[in-house]
Amino acid sequence: MPIKNRFAETHADITAWRRHLHTIPELQFDLPKTAAFVANKLRSFGITDITTGIAQTGIVAVIEGKTNTSGRTIGLRADMDALPISEATGLEYASTHPGKMHACGHDGHTAILLGAAQYLAETRNFDGRAVLIFQPAEEGGGGGNVMVEEGLMERWSIDEVYGLHNMPDHPVGEFAIRSGPLLAAADEFDITITGQGGHAAAPHEAIDTNLAAAHVVVALQSIASRNVDPLKQVVVSVCTLRSDTDSHNVLPQTVRLRGTVRTLNAGIRDLAQERLEAIVTHTAAAYQCSVDITYERGYPVTVNAEDNTHFAAEAAEKVTPGVDRDTPPIMAGEDFSYMLNQRPGAYIMLGNGDGPTVHHPMYNFNDDAIPAGCSWFAEMVETRLPSVG
Repeated sequence: MPIKNRFAETHADITAWRRHLHTIPELQFDLPKTAAFVANKLRSFGITDITTGIAQTGIVAVIEGKTNTSGRTIGLRADMDALPISEATGLEYASTHPGKMHACGHDGHTAILLGAAQYLAETRNFDGRAVLIFQPAEEGGGGGNVMVEEGLMERWSIDEVYGLHNMPDHPVGEFAIRSGPLLAAADEFDITITGQGGHAAAPHEAIDTNLAAAHVVVALQSIASRNVDPLKQVVVSVCTLRSDTDSHNVLPQTVRLRGTVRTLNAGIRDLAQERLEAIVTHTAAAYQCSVDITYERGYPVTVNAEDNTHFAAEAAEKVTPGVDRDTPPIMAGEDFSYMLNQRPGAYIMLGNGDGPTVHHPMYNFNDDAIPAGCSWFAEMVETRLPSVG
């Protein structure tokens, strides 16, 4: 089965929804305009079972099939939040909210699930229930976890759950997936190195925190190169290095380092934290500095269940040929992982074509991918909940 004809007919409408969402990016849980737009669209499709306010601005909508002899429920999830980035695309539908931008394609994900919702509400060609999950705060807020903690799976009796994410540098509308770990655990660290400030012309009378910080940054790279099996992935990135002074002739009293650790394996995750804490502590001590380390476990590894990966790939192959069933893991994190920890399911990547990658001020979701994404969501429901008459 190619792209469903209905999505060819509604492509222009869904594109308009996506571009409207692009103009009103909102952050984390604070999504009043986005959530209102989504809820209003769902009501316009004739969907009446709509719950708002889960995880503050999340929405859950239920579509009943023509029959429900199976008693089963499939969950479909899209994320709605944007990023604190100033848009540089110059598009006619660019962000109207300064310092905020849909730079990860969540506007596209939301529009795709709305398109699928419209189709499923019109046809209801399945036996069971489809639960549509519009989630806030994927970008650092852990909205997926909050929805789970507020009883998402139990309240709506979800049996399986599926989601998608756009994939730059992959052919537009084509799919990629893998069984097992697909996206990484995303942990964060915050390190404060304390020494003794002083005059830059007399470093021997100070304890140089900049020197200690520089050696810490270099030493942390030994975790990947010398502590972890080279066939297993780990990323340690120091993303911020900031002192308590901005002077040309003052050695700072403190330096703060912030960054992230990404892993695909629980054992490697533990090892990376252990080695980071030891390396930072002892390297700083070698330069007579003390340290304070805060290490926070973030999103867990996104793990696709084997059977559900097969189901998702089969549905994708009905939409477009040439599905990549063994795409390499990606070291980005994703809080859909919390939902997959609760129920079997799968997360699939949807090609976004050439252009700037996600989290870039020039990024833009490719609207040509919309029909394939909508078709895949619809196909997942109709395949996993086949109609009985």
